[in-house]
Amino acid sequence: MAPRLQLEKAAWRWVESVKPEEIRWEHIELAYRVNLPACKRGACRRNCKGNPSCLVGIGEQAWLGEIDENAFHNIDDPNSERRDMNTFVGLTNLGATCYVNTFLQVWFHNLELRRSLYQCHNSRAQEHNSESDYEPQSISEHLQYLFALLQNSNRKYIDPSGLVKALGLDTGQQQDAQEFSKLFMSLLEDTLSKQKSPSLQNVIQQQFCGQFSYVTVCNQCGRSSALLSRFYELELNIQGHKNLNECVTEFLKEEKLEGENRYFCENCQSKQNATRRIRLHNLPPTINLQLMRFVFDRQTGHKKKLNTFISFPEQLDMGPFMEGLQGQNFVYELSAVLIHRGISAYSGHYIAHVKDARTGDWYKFNDEEIEKMEGKKLQLGIEEDIAETVKSQTRKPKCSKGYHCSRNAYMLVYKIQEEESSETPRTNVEVPTFLQRLVDQDNRKFDEWCNEMADMRKQSVDKGKAKHEEVKELYELLPARDGEPYEFIPLDWLKKWLDDSTATKEIDTTLFLCSHGKLHPDKVGDTKRVSMQAAQLLYERYGGGPRLDGSSLCRECVSQRCRVLRLKNQLNEDFKEVSNLVKRTLSDDGFWVGKASLRSWRQLALDQLEEDEQETKHSNGQTNGQGPHTNNSKEFGSELSEGNDEDMKTFNEDIVCTHGGLSILETERKLVSSEVWTKLREYFPKASEFTKDQEPCEQCVTLEQEEKDNEAVSKMMALDQKNQLLNLFHEKNRPVLSKWPQGTDVLYIVPLFFVDEWRKFIRRPTKCSPVSNVGNTLLLCPHGGFMFTYDSLINGDAQHIALLWPSEWEVISRLFMVDQSISIHCFNQTTDSGPSTQYTTQPDLCWECRESFLFQQQRDLREYTQATIYIRKVIEDKRMIKDAPPEMNASSSEAEEEREEHPKPDGERDPDFSQSSEDGTKRLKLSDGTAASASAIPTTNMTKVGGIRRSTRHRKLRGEKALIVSANQTLKELKIQIMHAFSVAPFDQNLSIDGKSLTDDSATLGSLGVIPESIICLKADEPIADYAAMDDVYQVRMPEEGFKGTGLLGH
Repeated sequence: MAPRLQLEKAAWRWVESVKPEEIRWEHIELAYRVNLPACKRGACRRNCKGNPSCLVGIGEQAWLGEIDENAFHNIDDPNSERRDMNTFVGLTNLGATCYVNTFLQVWFHNLELRRSLYQCHNSRAQEHNSESDYEPQSISEHLQYLFALLQNSNRKYIDPSGLVKALGLDTGQQQDAQEFSKLFMSLLEDTLSKQKSPSLQNVIQQQFCGQFSYVTVCNQCGRSSALLSRFYELELNIQGHKNLNECVTEFLKEEKLEGENRYFCENCQSKQNATRRIRLHNLPPTINLQLMRFVFDRQTGHKKKLNTFISFPEQLDMGPFMEGLQGQNFVYELSAVLIHRGISAYSGHYIAHVKDARTGDWYKFNDEEIEKMEGKKLQLGIEEDIAETVKSQTRKPKCSKGYHCSRNAYMLVYKIQEEESSETPRTNVEVPTFLQRLVDQDNRKFDEWCNEMADMRKQSVDKGKAKHEEVKELYELLPARDGEPYEFIPLDWLKKWLDDSTATKEIDTTLFLCSHGKLHPDKVGDTKRVSMQAAQLLYERYGGGPRLDGSSLCRECVSQRCRVLRLKNQLNEDFKEVSNLVKRTLSDDGFWVGKASLRSWRQLALDQLEEDEQETKHSNGQTNGQGPHTNNSKEFGSELSEGNDEDMKTFNEDIVCTHGGLSILETERKLVSSEVWTKLREYFPKASEFTKDQEPCEQCVTLEQEEKDNEAVSKMMALDQKNQLLNLFHEKNRPVLSKWPQGTDVLYIVPLFFVDEWRKFIRRPTKCSPVSNVGNTLLLCPHGGFMFTYDSLINGDAQHIALLWPSEWEVISRLFMVDQSISIHCFNQTTDSGPSTQYTTQPDLCWECRESFLFQQQRDLREYTQATIYIRKVIEDKRMIKDAPPEMNASSSEAEEEREEHPKPDGERDPDFSQSSEDGTKRLKLSDGTAASASAIPTTNMTKVGGIRRSTRHRKLRGEKALIVSANQTLKELKIQIMHAFSVAPFDQNLSIDGKSLTDDSATLGSLGVIPESIICLKADEPIADYAAMDDVYQVRMPEEGFKGTGLLGH
């Protein structure tokens, strides 16, 4: 089928030879394309929108043929969330809580701990009403309920958010897993110690607590002293070691106490050289061995991970390390390995390999996913391949039978080996009745959810099958055969009917009606012509209307379109004729037309024809010049507009003044002949008409004369004021407070704003309003006191004021209305210590308001929002990078105005770039030709040197970037911004301001003394590893903030 535009042109080609009054029914059917043949399936790749008979590609492909019932829904099988037989239950990762999940699984598999927790008294659970959800309160209650769910839940994984929330942990912040283990055990021990049963009070000590002593021997007298201590885990250094035996040996080896570390011997009563070592006394049934993989790097100031391979056995014999305790059983079996996947200490993923105490099988616990190891053997698998791409000389060593090697294991859990002669170990742990009742309640909720999801799936499938049958039935009936009755159905409705993802609404054809209540010819491309039989079935099932059958073809709209198209064709001929007539010499009086209107009259005429065409749409008819400026015809588009007349909407509007009369601007209009005007009036019957003898608008003439008179008065006023205050205007011979001028003991003060506005008026008296008064009250407090001291004016507050000579003040007092006189006086006094100079102001200084002003000024520096600071990256030798000339910030509009108002004379140098003197001190060039040290002259935003205002805008150096910050954001958040700007990870950033290091990530910028326009120096450390080697998706994170403020520390 031909493209849509070709079909539209073909539908109206007959208008060239048929006048509106000659239209017959066959022409109307051509305009509505009723007789276009329907497309066959496979003939067109997509639906032909220009052909109302084409029913291909509207969404029918998905319904024709057999359909899998799974296509009728998007609901996963709820049974995939159900726990399989003889498997364990996983734990949901709440964001960055994998380190919590691994320890929970390890503690759950400690049968003695689980059994003891089940015995804890829990009146809340025992008295719980099954009609409401159970909400544990204490840590033991949470852990008790969580273990019961892990044991007997029907879910594949459960949500630990109750426990995590009770502990106050940040689910988005990864924390130190080893520190979490210590703190949680301590918290659990404290919680269980409050139980009434003695066996429960000491369960943590019985399971995990051992004893050792620090034994110190004096080298002088040989006296030995021992300090007994308890431990819940042994922290083993792995740096420089290859296997677990070496790590334990180093933990117990002797340490020499010499020099400053000498030992005070009570026997010798003096400090002596000594040796100290750790001696193990007894070991708990469960030994937790912390492999110290995460160590502090003194060079970077942050933690780093040691990716060192450590070999460890499945059976660990601690007997050789127990002095004087031979003959006892100290053989332990490996029961859990905790793994950290990743190469950085601040990111990565935690998983646990745990041995089932009942069957001896090994399982890998990875949050929601649980995998059983084959052959009842520990298989660390890909966890050891995670950092293979890191540039390291370390190769994985070969492991002997019964040993395992890991570069990612950070904790090993060993359990005492049961003796063969002992009783059968108690491997069955029963869930108490009161907890099982809560688990059953949760299982019922889960089963109800599964049933609800299954019902929803079934309903979707049933609905889809019914829709499938309906579509197959109706689609065959849709095509309208030649000579049979037909109706028009909206194309969008048919597509939504065939789209199963949307609900089918009633058929709405109101948007396709013309102002006569029939089908608009322009809308036929957005409808489809279907058989009346199919339309009847669709309306019976879905309703809607009004129905558009063969009688809905609108003769009036077709006639109007015929007239418009014929006028469009005539427009080209008329345009050529008008162009030739305009060039001829006038022989009669003629008429005034706007030059802009004459340039674009063809475009305006085309717009008018388009508006006439729009009048048939929903009563949206618009009169000449009031419609939208549209251009839908490409054949005229290239030559319609000449000049910048885009805003022209009505013909001759460019010569109509605001009062409705003829404009006084003669250059904007042109006189044309009566013949030209007659042609134009055919297209613009409502355009304003002005004959050659038409007088311009009298009101406009009067206003023009008044404006000229006012401009003359303003120029005279500006010239008079300028001559009387010439030095103030040119800013020459200005008094300076730092060097009080001789010959006067008083200077007057006005706001700098007044002087700036006055200068603008003097420069452009016809563009700017004259200044009438001096508002000195702006510089006074509510009590009428002055707000600045002599010292503060010298040190920067002078940017708010302008100084005047007494003679200038006399002129200003005469020319302007002054609300309050402000002056500063100089007194020379002779005292015992010699002559001195004092300065006073009139009015006097208001100390109360001055102090309040200073307090608010300091507060503003600490409570800013959306302020700019600069981050300057420094290289290793601490020097700022200065390879390129300074680059200026984007200049403000005020600076642009200054450049316009103060053109720099040829040969005059910018004081910011003046040459250095011989001694290296920067010199500023003054107006009188003398030089002064830059340090001796206070520079403020408004200080003028040499007749040019000195710019104090910040000059950015290479390696420096501007950031937008607020006072209440933390240093941590600033580091994130710096990371995006400089690609330096937060833990590799060393920040300082004015030589002071910024280290507290939780402190706000305001509290750290960072104020607007501050410059913060950034020194970046080399990254400690290749982050691209991560197996998991690596995201740079801030170092963990610890457990301050959480329930683990009693908060």
